[in-house]
Amino acid sequence: MPTRKLVLTATFCLTCLAAAKAQDAQKIVDQYIKAEGGAKALSKTRTYVIEGSFQTKDGEAGTYTLNTRLPNRYYLEIVAGDASQIEAYNGKSAWRRGANGEFATLVGTEGSQLEAAGQYYNSHLVDAKKSKIGVGFAGFSKVRGKDVVDIEVTTMTGVKRHVFFDSQTHLIAKEAATIGGIEEEIVYDDYRLVNGLRIPYKIDLRRGTETFDITVTRAEINASVGERVFDFPKKSQVQLPDLKALFKEIDENQKAIDKIKENYAGTRSEEETEYDKTGKISKRELHEYTFFYLRGQEVSTLVKKDGKPLSEEEQKKENDKVQKEIQDIEKRDAKKEAKEEKAKEEGKNKEDDEPGIETFLRACQFVNPRRERFRGQDVLVFDFEPNPDFKPHKLAEKVVHELAGVVWVDEKAHDVARLEAYFVGDFRFGGGVIANLQKGTSFVFEQAYINNEVWLPTYEEAHVGVRVLLVKAFKVNEVTRYSDYKRFNVESIGAIGKPKGASDALPAVAETGSSPKPE
Repeated sequence: MPTRKLVLTATFCLTCLAAAKAQDAQKIVDQYIKAEGGAKALSKTRTYVIEGSFQTKDGEAGTYTLNTRLPNRYYLEIVAGDASQIEAYNGKSAWRRGANGEFATLVGTEGSQLEAAGQYYNSHLVDAKKSKIGVGFAGFSKVRGKDVVDIEVTTMTGVKRHVFFDSQTHLIAKEAATIGGIEEEIVYDDYRLVNGLRIPYKIDLRRGTETFDITVTRAEINASVGERVFDFPKKSQVQLPDLKALFKEIDENQKAIDKIKENYAGTRSEEETEYDKTGKISKRELHEYTFFYLRGQEVSTLVKKDGKPLSEEEQKKENDKVQKEIQDIEKRDAKKEAKEEKAKEEGKNKEDDEPGIETFLRACQFVNPRRERFRGQDVLVFDFEPNPDFKPHKLAEKVVHELAGVVWVDEKAHDVARLEAYFVGDFRFGGGVIANLQKGTSFVFEQAYINNEVWLPTYEEAHVGVRVLLVKAFKVNEVTRYSDYKRFNVESIGAIGKPKGASDALPAVAETGSSPKPE
């Protein structure tokens, strides 16, 4: 009994210690900030330049370059002999130059990891909460015999990095993360004072199976680093087509696409994850729907919650709701057509508050055009960012003017294959009283070319930071995957509302189309 009691007591003490350390994660970061040079000096760091040299296993000389620039620019270059690797994030898109010398835009997880690296290195963990970065205690460890504290750092998009702080000096002893799909570990040593900050002059870098023993030859704070450093090299760019004409073609093609969409039905799953301030998951929900298209709009029927089918009563209520939605869409569409026809007769231009072609062309500027292959299709890719000369007035203009990102366009099919965008600043609804959509809120939209006739959604991703009614702040990630596209008879939508079970929630389907695979 005494032994068992002792074990329970020890276990309880360890649990309490872990809880205490979890609460002290920010304290560890604060100690680092002070040791590094102070919050004031770090917050004034606009650019960060590290250059170094190393030797390969074959005895060849190599160079290492790391450039960062506020607010989120990141550039890493490793040159060894005739081979060079580059990974960068330019504030709009992530890209890589591989060992084969070819350039490519990174998407999905790889792109998010480079974006997260840009956010992490530019923040220096100063005011992590404001930067939407979560810090949480991960454990105790050792780096080269030294005691360290492992802090898990999580960016708004959910990308994690482990940062190991020296228990004695409070400086960073090691970092471990996955960057651009490559596992990376960096051990720092030989810190020296540069412009008021402590910079490591010894860097041991492991990327995948490669290792680099780097001696820093140049370290500068707030040196001149141009924006073009982070952009695609000029030689990899192409001439942009007439965007007004291209967007007009895409817009005009949309009506035909909406009609073709009505030949398809499918399955949609939504996974919503909410995070606490340390970056840990506090809530997760999974919903599954069947859906079809009506007059260009997606009509969805919930069939499962957290992997469990709805009860018969729940399904009946859901189908009744969908039947009403169908009626509302038809009424709304008829009303809209009548309004447009009347305006046309009176010689008035259509005016609404939806972001259209002209809004994007005026509110944004387009840079870094290049041609690439995407999901087996030839596409035109270009970045966009706010146009500093444009003064927004309408709500739609204000929204678009706060966006930066990258878009993939299939010129042949006249449609957007993928879109990534994020808010470069906070966007306030009702002066911030109703809601404040926080800086860094981002979304991704991706489509696949189905049956060689139409682009249909396959993947959506949203990372939302919002404060509602000046009270509660949320950080939520939502991932939506579309699959199992099948042809069906649109005439059968009238049957909805009388299903016997979840399987009857969709209109009858016919031949199977190709099923896209979300990323």
